[in-house]
Amino acid sequence: MAKTYWVYILTNRSGTLYVGMTNDLERRVAEHRAQVDSKAFTARYALDRLIYAGSYATPSEAIQREKQIKAWRRSKKVTLVNAVNPSWRDLSEAQPRSRAQG
Repeated sequence: MAKTYWVYILTNRSGTLYVGMTNDLERRVAEHRAQVDSKAFTARYALDRLIYAGSYATPSEAIQREKQIKAWRRSKKVTLVNAVNPSWRDLSEAQPRSRAQG
C-alpha cells in the first residue's frame, strides 16, 4: 500500500492559521491537540481544528506544497480553505482515519 503525505491547515476559534505536513494526519492532529510541545506555535495559540488537508504521493511533493502555502498571504490561504470547506468545520471529526477533504 502506498504511503500518503498530507499538507494540512489548522485553526482555532479566533481564526489563526497554521500550515503543516505529515505522513500520518490523524496522529499529527492528535499531537497538536495534546499540545505535546507546550512552546510550539500550535500549543501557544490552541490550534485544534483541522480545516484543510491535501494528499500527495511523495514527501517531496508535500513539502513543496507546504512551502508554497506557507509563503502565501493569509487571504490566499483563506480562499483555499473556503474552496473546499466553506463552513470551516473540523474535518478530523467529520472524516474517519486520515481521509480529510482537500
